[in-house]
Amino acid sequence: MGGIQGLDLGRFGVYTFDFEHLPAARMRESVQELEEQGWPAFWIPELLGREAFTHAGYLLAATERMHVINGIAQIWSRGARWAHGAALLLADAYPGRHVLGLGFGGEPRPGAKPLAAMAAYLDEMDGLETVNPGPATPIRRILAAYGPKMLELARDRAAGAQTYHVNVAHTAQAREIIGPDAFLGVEHPVLFESDPGRARAIAREHLRPYLASPYNIAKFRRLGYAEEEIAGGGSDRLVDDLVFWGDLDTIAGKLHTHLAAGADHVAVQVIGIEPGRSAMPYWRMLGDALLPERVAP
Repeated sequence: MGGIQGLDLGRFGVYTFDFEHLPAARMRESVQELEEQGWPAFWIPELLGREAFTHAGYLLAATERMHVINGIAQIWSRGARWAHGAALLLADAYPGRHVLGLGFGGEPRPGAKPLAAMAAYLDEMDGLETVNPGPATPIRRILAAYGPKMLELARDRAAGAQTYHVNVAHTAQAREIIGPDAFLGVEHPVLFESDPGRARAIAREHLRPYLASPYNIAKFRRLGYAEEEIAGGGSDRLVDDLVFWGDLDTIAGKLHTHLAAGADHVAVQVIGIEPGRSAMPYWRMLGDALLPERVAP
């Protein structure tokens, strides 16, 4: 399952919102340390203020080998022409290292249908005539996708799909829909806490905004959770499926279940970091457990 267009990001990568809170110098130091640890891929959201392509370009400039993936660049944040132009430049400047992840994203938009909006955006991107130089390595594009129709669009119009806050059963279903060749990247949060009560309390706080979002509620219902499991902060079953918690061996074992279910790549998000503290010690531990093939700096 290498994915079309040669999209190979390794089996595991880093997904984090942490860089939204760091000055540029700390971002550079941190991403370089993660690259030295052997992490092959770094995923960044677009939600808290940092613009997707500026953020990706800065991280690509600070690194030498690491893939940087927009997870996601929101289609409402810029016109298709400008997304295409930015992706062309990054593909030319950093051959084979940038992945353009596109998604509906953001606040609910009354009357907007995600599938139709994404298809129209891709139509505009693909129909553009540009004077910008074409890169030697083509733009690599993936789509945020959960439901069957969006997964089919990701299969047919991109290199594949990325998912966010899903269970392992969804990964198996997604693989069946997109087939054996398209790329499937799965984000999953992890929490280094072995006390069940404390772990679930922290996980519920992390999930709280998602459990109040209409799009996410619809997604969780498609994942097989009843209304009462989603309400009230989420059932233990939902919380345990969506946040892998425990010690290192437990977490690593659960992350591998996504690969066994059909994922090409798992983007790991460490949560539960106290304000003022760094997740870097946990990334080192996870690297030791998940990246046996990594190359020493």
